[in-house]
Amino acid sequence: MAGLGLDSIGLDFADAQVEASVAGVLAKVETELRANIASADPMVDEAARHLVHAGGKRFRPLLVALGAQFGDPHAPQVVPAAVVMELTHLATLYHDDVMDEAPVRRGAVSANSRWGNAVAILVGDYLFARAADIAADLGTEAVRLQARTFARLVHGQIAETVGPRGDTDPVAHYLNVIAEKTGSLIATSVRFGGMFGGAPAPQIEALAGWGETIGIAFQLSDDLLDISSESVQSGKTPGTDLREGVPTLPVLYALGADDGDAASVRLREILALGSITDDALHAEALGLLRESPALKRARETVRSYAEEARACLAPLPDSAPRQALESLCDFIADRTG
Repeated sequence: MAGLGLDSIGLDFADAQVEASVAGVLAKVETELRANIASADPMVDEAARHLVHAGGKRFRPLLVALGAQFGDPHAPQVVPAAVVMELTHLATLYHDDVMDEAPVRRGAVSANSRWGNAVAILVGDYLFARAADIAADLGTEAVRLQARTFARLVHGQIAETVGPRGDTDPVAHYLNVIAEKTGSLIATSVRFGGMFGGAPAPQIEALAGWGETIGIAFQLSDDLLDISSESVQSGKTPGTDLREGVPTLPVLYALGADDGDAASVRLREILALGSITDDALHAEALGLLRESPALKRARETVRSYAEEARACLAPLPDSAPRQALESLCDFIADRTG
């Protein structure tokens, strides 16, 4: 895996040929990304290249390439399909940064901080349009799937923004948001790989089911790392979600618990405040959460999604590509502690 620089994602290629094939697709994707975001307008060109040049793991194109391994990984439509998925993902990042008022993205000043919210939103729209243009060359089904995936992404963002309504269970609401915002694009990525690699229909469906479920598991495991890691293993300072009042799964479990012990009661009191900006309270809440039954329950939930994802792979042939997908299930189960 070191050759692809994706050790932090947890994929383990048991076969050097498969790894080389995937690496070849990703190299072509990188070239095509830069070619397809070019604009005659210098400002649009610069803003659109901003996140592409900032890098990233290209996880979604990688999954397109892996899905294609169950058919013909050299099929001509595999690379364009991977570009469609990455452009769609990048479009959502521009929009997310506006929603979150994020000052930094991938170690660089965010587009909204540099050019303002309006430009960031419009550049996201431009990238989505470019993705749709490429998808049109892949056929009607590709356009339909990409559009439906984007619709799910938008639904997820709206649901997250509005929050649970009425008597909606907060945990069910949160899991639905993750499925829409994260699972959907990962599912379509690996589905595209199977489709355009020419894999049999049952295997394509198995890949898509794995993608949606592993996407949820991965996001939930990030939630846990934000609480349990002593370092910046999660990619951000531990307790960031807690400080910002983001209701992740362990927090929701803690708030919904009826445990009567002093630690649980005190944790609920602090969490009920929402954003915890006071350093002393933040440290107390983080310590209580790390020792809470809620964190243990959240770990069990992550493991259950990882195992569910593994079960989705049953229709696939026992092969190196399948082993790579299974390795991600193991990684997510293990990283939760």
